[in-house]
Amino acid sequence: MTLSRSLWHRPGAWLRMALVLLLLGLLFALMPRAHALTPQEALALSSGDTDARIAALHKAVAKPDPQLADFLHKLLDGDVQIDGDMVQVQQGDEWIDLATGKAVTPSDNAQGVVNNNYVRKELQSARAALDLFSPQRAQRLKAVQQLQDDPTSVDRGLVEQALKTEKDPEILQRLQLLHAAILLTSASAADRLAAAKELAASNYPAVRALLLSRLDKKDGAFVESSPLVRTQIEKSLAEIDSRLAWGERLGTLFSGISLGSILLLAALGLAVTYGLMGVINMAQGEFIMIGAYATYVMQGLFQHYLPGYVHYSLIAAVPFSFVVAGSIGMLIERTIIRRLYGRPLETLLATWGISLVLIQAVRSLFGPQNVQVDNPPWMSGGLNVMANLILPYNRMVIIAFTVAVLLGMWLLISRTRLGLFVRAVTQNRPMASCMGVRIARVDMLAFGLGTGIAGLAGCALSQIGNVSPEMGTGYIVDCFMVVVLGGVGQLTGTVAAAMGLGVANTLLEGVAGAVLAKIAVLVAIILFIQKRPQGMFALKGRSVEG
Repeated sequence: MTLSRSLWHRPGAWLRMALVLLLLGLLFALMPRAHALTPQEALALSSGDTDARIAALHKAVAKPDPQLADFLHKLLDGDVQIDGDMVQVQQGDEWIDLATGKAVTPSDNAQGVVNNNYVRKELQSARAALDLFSPQRAQRLKAVQQLQDDPTSVDRGLVEQALKTEKDPEILQRLQLLHAAILLTSASAADRLAAAKELAASNYPAVRALLLSRLDKKDGAFVESSPLVRTQIEKSLAEIDSRLAWGERLGTLFSGISLGSILLLAALGLAVTYGLMGVINMAQGEFIMIGAYATYVMQGLFQHYLPGYVHYSLIAAVPFSFVVAGSIGMLIERTIIRRLYGRPLETLLATWGISLVLIQAVRSLFGPQNVQVDNPPWMSGGLNVMANLILPYNRMVIIAFTVAVLLGMWLLISRTRLGLFVRAVTQNRPMASCMGVRIARVDMLAFGLGTGIAGLAGCALSQIGNVSPEMGTGYIVDCFMVVVLGGVGQLTGTVAAAMGLGVANTLLEGVAGAVLAKIAVLVAIILFIQKRPQGMFALKGRSVEG
């Protein structure tokens, strides 16, 4: 009370307080206000002919506004309608009047907004441009990546505003390249020259296409009128092409390794059975198919009994596919294959018949149509290494899975008692029998191991394509080519042959097409076997040397 009275009676106190309030009011009045989307602007964006809507869009986007970004999202999603002069947006099950923000009941004359392809493209570009100001880094990065694909549709002022506020180094670098791409169409030759120099650091095919378009001719004259700028554009294109070529080479190499890993998984089991027992197993591809269907069954079990954990069904399918394919393989070995040892022609015909039986059995159980095994979320998408090089996660996981299976196979063969017996039987069957090795048991376990690995191959293949009863038949010839080329019974040779065939197939397909590439590879293998019948790595042992 005493303090308030002293202020009340102090000379000039009220005058100073009034001046402070006046200054605060002036500062508040001079502060920039956030632009809000008006009903008239929303109506212009939603109705009228295409040119009028595009003009209204460009005018509205010049003033970044979160409400505008949300409205563009609804326009693209089909959640906006016109009722007379009223713009209504859908929120849940209700229609909201954009002017008042209140729920309304649409009249019979209300019509949804229809966007043609041109308007939709402009709306998407505008939405991406507004997302440059999003507080979320991932959204800003996605927006600038989208805008880099079509820099001619971006408002220069918005990009310059984003450059002033952006702090993230990666996004800032992309924005600078985007800004340079926009400047390439500037009226100033100096701006175009600076932009052409800056774009030399770009790795994006869209930027390359934009530079090339400046070298085109229109009505007998270059689109780019300045000779100096054209010379710089040619230099920038040479630098970009050099980097993009490396991306293409690395992409081809990755595709070859990916194909080689699939061939290795498919042929690894055959290398065990053919190398150990000399059995020409024409049903090896069908055991791949059994592994794929086992993965499909495990996915169905998770969807029915553990729907919350369905994304982990693939992990459970790995041992399941191995056990199912291996068990069926051991059963076939004990009942049929065992009676045909030493008779390769009968074994070939018998396993071919088994393959037909397995295909028909699966057809009867699951139907003749393809079935789909979904990729888990952690295997969807890809790693963006370069602008023209994206490594799919599912392929990367399959390569890592192949390495793990190969490592497990090597440990089994070189570090376990079963592996010792397998090596002994492979090198000299009669001597191993004389030393007390139970040959029949080793044959059964080895055959089960080979078919189980084929089941693992099917589990992996289910992640890159549809699963069908005939899916394994396309791999049997490639499997035998890998085994014969690498050397019968040689794990190292199988790896080298699978990777070599994968890379060779990928390289030749880009030059001669898939069919001619297969023929060329087959001819090369035949010529190689003529000179070196034992394959790339010969198996050493007394039975072989003798």
